[in-house]
Order: sequence, then C-alpha cells, then structure tokens
Amino acid sequence: MLFMDFIAEIRRRHFVSGEDISSIARSLKLSRTTVRKHLLTTEEPVYHRKTQTFPKLGDFQDRLEQWLELDSRLPKKQRRTAKRLFEFLQAEGYRGAYDSVQRYVKHWKLEQKMTPAITKAFIPLAFPPGETCQFDWSEEFVQLGGIGRKIKVAHFRLSYSRKMFVAAYPCETQEMVLDAHNKAFAFFGGVPLRMVYDNLKTVVDTVFVGKERQFNRRFLTLANHYLFEPVACTPAAGWEKGQVENQVGNIREWLFTPCARFADFNELNVWLEKRCEELSGRKHPSQKTRTIAECFNDEQSLLRPITVQFDGYKEHLLRVSSTCLIRLDRNNYSAPAAWVGKVISVKVTADRLRLVADGDIIAEHERCFGRDKFIFNPWHYLPVLERKPGALRHGIPFQEWDLPQSIQKVRNQLLKQPKGDKAFVDVLVMAQGAGLETMEAACALTLESGVINASVVINELRRLLEPPRVKSLVTVDSLLLHVEPTADCGRYDSLLSGRYVH
Repeated sequence: MLFMDFIAEIRRRHFVSGEDISSIARSLKLSRTTVRKHLLTTEEPVYHRKTQTFPKLGDFQDRLEQWLELDSRLPKKQRRTAKRLFEFLQAEGYRGAYDSVQRYVKHWKLEQKMTPAITKAFIPLAFPPGETCQFDWSEEFVQLGGIGRKIKVAHFRLSYSRKMFVAAYPCETQEMVLDAHNKAFAFFGGVPLRMVYDNLKTVVDTVFVGKERQFNRRFLTLANHYLFEPVACTPAAGWEKGQVENQVGNIREWLFTPCARFADFNELNVWLEKRCEELSGRKHPSQKTRTIAECFNDEQSLLRPITVQFDGYKEHLLRVSSTCLIRLDRNNYSAPAAWVGKVISVKVTADRLRLVADGDIIAEHERCFGRDKFIFNPWHYLPVLERKPGALRHGIPFQEWDLPQSIQKVRNQLLKQPKGDKAFVDVLVMAQGAGLETMEAACALTLESGVINASVVINELRRLLEPPRVKSLVTVDSLLLHVEPTADCGRYDSLLSGRYVH
C-alpha cells in the first residue's frame, strides 16, 4: 500500500508536470498498474495498521527536551549521554525503547548545531510566479457582538506577487485549516504549485531528520485534491517563510490596531477580504514600479484552476445518547431518536455539523463555539413524544422551540383542554412532513374559524396538503353514448307481480 504523500506525488507528476506513466513507474519502482490506479485516487485510502513499528516518546518528549536544553548550558564533560537520559526517563515512568530516546537526542543535537558567524546572515530569495504560497497563523484581539475575545487569523501570501489573504476563526483546529485553504484558493482564483508551512500539528504528524515529514493524512487528502506540494519548514527557521512572518506583524498593525469591532465572524471576514483587495494597491516590495495587484495579474494565469471545492470536514465517530444527543467540543447536539445507542459519523466543518448514518445525512446543525450548550431540533424527539406526550410541557427541546405566533396560540389553547398535550402531538405528527409553514397556515385558519381543537387543525392540514381538484372533466368522444336507454317503469311492476325469480 502507498502512503498519501506518495499518491499525491504520482498525481502531481502526471497531471501537473505531464510525466508519462511508464516514467513514473520506473523512477518510483512501481508497476504501471499501480500508477494508473492511484491516478484515480482522490480520497484518503484506509490502511489498517496492526502494530506500531516505531514507538513514540509521547508525553516524555517535553521532559527530555528540557533536560537537553539544560545540559547544553553545561560544560561538555558534565552533559548526560543518551543512555543516562534514558535511565532518568525510566525513573520518571517511561516504558519505551532506548532507540527512541537515542534517535531523538541525535536529532535534537543536529538541529542545535549552527555556526555563530552565519547565525544572523540570510540569503535573498526570489520565487517564480505561480509556484509558492506561504501559510501561518496569528492570534489577534477583537470585539465581536460587543464582547472582547481572542481569535485566530489564517494568513496566506503568494511569494511572487505578495498578494495576501487572511481569514478569522475561533480556533486553529484542522477543519479551520481546511476551510481557510478553500477560501484562499477561491480568493486567488487558483492553486499554487507549493504551499509552505510551519510544523503545525494539524499539518505535520511527525518531524524526522532534515526535511522529512510525516504529514497528516486528512491534510494530505486536501493536497491531493488540489494537487499542490506541501513543504514544512525546518523547526525554528522562520526565515524559510519570512514573507508571511512579516505579514503577520503588518496585518496586526494595519487591520487590528486599534481593536476591530464587528457583529460576528461573517461580518469580520467580509471586511478582511475587502481590505486584502485594497492592500493590493500598494507598491510591490521588489518591483518598485509596479503594484502588488499588477504583479498578481501576471501570476494568476499561472495558478492551477479550481474544478471542485474540497469538502473540508473532520470526521468523528460518536454514539447517540439516550437523550438523543451527541457531544462534541463540550457542546451537545440533537440527533434523530431512531439512532439512540448507535454510533454515527459526525462531519465537522468550520461552521456546521453533518450527522451521517448509513451513507445518508440524518441531521445538520450550525456549529456552536460556546461551552456546555444544547442545540436541539425538536423534530428529532417526535417519535419519543408520541409515546410520552406529557413531556411536551417540560421537555427542554419544546420549551425553547421558537414557533410562529399562530402555532403558539393553538398550542396554548390545546394544552388547556383535557388530554391537550396528546392532541397537540397528533397535530405535530401530521405536520412533520408538511413543515412549519404549512402548519402555521393551518393554525391561522383554525383560529379564524373560532373552533380550536386538534381535529380542526388536522382537517385544515389535510385540505392544504391534498392535491388541487380538477375544475372540469374533459370527456372523450369515444366514450359518448350513441343510443341513450329509455325509461321503462314496467320493469319495476314485474318485480311487484312476483315474476322476479330469487
């Protein structure tokens, strides 16, 4: 089986560079059948790994790094060897292999080696148009809805034209990263050949020696979809994406000082996109006679066109509780009662949740970023309500249900009547397929009639839902009678005379 980065390389070399299948197969030592197969691979392959070949240090990695930093300040003779550090970790409760510790120590020491004479020396860089885009996150402070809060801002910068794009989010989780890429590529009108990143946890799973990385599989699915090559910087080497590092400081000064004030994230992001367009009118840093917008016009035609937007979700497998709820990020969302006790797939995007079971979307919710909130869809509880109509009065999903005024009036009147809760549940069952708009119209007609009970509401619903009647019948000439029968009262007399045979 091939890893996702290998598959992405095959697709880039064929679709972007135009390399033929035989050439790719020879250089990668694969069969042409395998290459053809993975040219059609756009989704993340599923691999079942039975054993962990290379154990990780896990929580002990931070402790080991602290000891290495402490030892680096001591004279060389007083520094602990990898073997001694392994023994100290064992005393702390580490149960892994010595090889893992030895490799980490070697890797850490290689990263620390740097010649003092060139520590602050840099080489000017130039990028061809359409090739490279740099990405980074920053933390800013804004007022949303009158409340001050910290937000995360995703930064993109095309290295040739210096065209920038920024988008604000509540946090920097993986679904936010995926959504930011969709928005940035749509804003630029295409996709560059390479994307440069820090070693973000949402992008890179493991950092190896040198430039080798194990990228996150979901992120690689994004890269495979858009056919760009992901490149991770050397740790603590910010100059490798210096343009976007400088952009973070500039954007903070230009757009977030003084504190920006907006109603919500949607309004903030609309304003940020507009400001990015306005900032394109500035002079290009290296091509002094041209603006950023003019350079971008040359670059945009070289970006790869977008055919289909990536579905940027992160999937969770969650079990529906007995109260028809799933819990995600400290908030609770309702699910249809039919799925209580079963595991469903929850696909989370930057602003929505999709609940999926048996390949179908069974529910959708707007995403909530508070804590311990409940997001209900009362229709999910209707099957339970049919068996327990008494829960209508005190059930939380129904207490917070924002119903149209005519429905609320009918509901209040029915609940005053004997078995009124059962009657209103019968109305809800009838209206489930019709929707609230039809139910609102039926309740309004019921209020006009002056007789308020469940039977009248259901009758009005049926009248609204029944198909329109044909006003006139069109008769076909072939069905007309050519000889009409004559009335014969003698037939009736024959019955009275007893001639009728039983």
